[in-house]
Amino acid sequence: MSDQNKPNFLWICTDQQRFDTIRGLGNTHIHTPNLDRLMAEGVSFDRTYCQSPVCTPSRASFLTGRYPRTTRTTRNGNDQFPDDEILVPHILSENGYTCGLIGKLHLSAADGRTEVLPKHHGYDMVKWCHGPRDGWGDDNAYQKWLRSQGVSWETDYHGKNGGIDPQFHQTTWCANEAIGFMDAHEDTPWMLSINIFDPHHPFDPPAEYKAKYPAEDMPLPKWREGELDNKPLIQRDDYENGGQSGLGPSCKTMTDRDIQNYVSDYYAMVDLIDVQVGRLIDHLDKTGQRDNTIIIFHSDHGEMLGDHGLILKGGHFYEELVHVPLIMSCPAHLSQKIRSKALVELVDLAPTILDFAGIDVPLAMQGRSLFHILKGKAEPDVHKDAVYCEYYNALPAAHKGVFATMYFDGRYKLTVFHGQDIGELYDHETDPDEFDNKWDDPAYQALKSELVLANFAQTVATVDPVHIVGNF
Repeated sequence: MSDQNKPNFLWICTDQQRFDTIRGLGNTHIHTPNLDRLMAEGVSFDRTYCQSPVCTPSRASFLTGRYPRTTRTTRNGNDQFPDDEILVPHILSENGYTCGLIGKLHLSAADGRTEVLPKHHGYDMVKWCHGPRDGWGDDNAYQKWLRSQGVSWETDYHGKNGGIDPQFHQTTWCANEAIGFMDAHEDTPWMLSINIFDPHHPFDPPAEYKAKYPAEDMPLPKWREGELDNKPLIQRDDYENGGQSGLGPSCKTMTDRDIQNYVSDYYAMVDLIDVQVGRLIDHLDKTGQRDNTIIIFHSDHGEMLGDHGLILKGGHFYEELVHVPLIMSCPAHLSQKIRSKALVELVDLAPTILDFAGIDVPLAMQGRSLFHILKGKAEPDVHKDAVYCEYYNALPAAHKGVFATMYFDGRYKLTVFHGQDIGELYDHETDPDEFDNKWDDPAYQALKSELVLANFAQTVATVDPVHIVGNF
């Protein structure tokens, strides 16, 4: 394929955004006209699942097209990313693409440690910012930009009392930098990864956005008294002591209005994201690049936000954490107004991108391309029989020693806490909100055995395909 025929990729990944935070997907409390426009002018995958409910393993998975266990990148804050793992932008760069990174990468390091880029990353331009707050000096490109604007984080950031003004927000900065990158590379195929920090905690939107979402108008959390009695201990601990083993507040001590305030903050952050996505779409239209640019919008994982008495994230596999938005749009080349009901995984993104770029998908990639669905050449509601998710002691400071895997076939969701007697089993046909854990229900024991075997088979199937002969 010639360079003139290669599409650009505008790859937008938010951090900790639940599936149910887009108006076009049914949330009547939130305003997301630009994401709704992407849905109308593209394909939204309504049942997309991350491969880990935690940042680093999830990002390692969708950037390589490989499951977390395969990449050996299974926890937040690991010291380095394996030298033999290859990111999608590296493959693109070897095939004529100019690749850029704006914002978070989070394949290694955290908590004030500057990230060392992977050996095979492929980014020609890097504007790195693990998070908005200061703590990385000039390594934090966002903070460096703030200082160049005469803005002081210490005096101009107001925490949960208004965050920072929208024009100086990290989300806005990401869009600013993206527009500059797109303008500089109009004549060559490009791929740009934009990694917005929001709507990640500490839930600190600009005051004018917060004002659009009065707490009293926000939905109440999903909660049923006594529902945690037969669920894993870490859920009860987080409910009593605070999310992520105390990093977040305890829902047990919070009123409904307290939680509604968190929802208000969260929706306000998504609203600002939507505004900046709109700027990017408009700029592509203005410069004539829209027809040759595939926009990918998704998140790395979700957020509990008070549902089931939990907040933040961790070793949980509720829909609020593992079910994420995924929209792909390029009106000139992709189907439009399609809402796919197929089971999809974020690990599928890497081979999809390579297919559209006309590049052979390496054997090492474990995802399955969405190319034919996006082009209208395959049934939009059929892709995979099940989705799979992993958590291997992923948060060193929380949920220590928890090793768990999830298998979901579209109706039944099974979570195995390895080495423990308790697990979770939900029937989405009768219990879509996942209140009733059927793990110990006598009527579900035969089904549970079948699902445990299916989960084990999926675990075995994540063995590195490069190091085995034949197919599983």
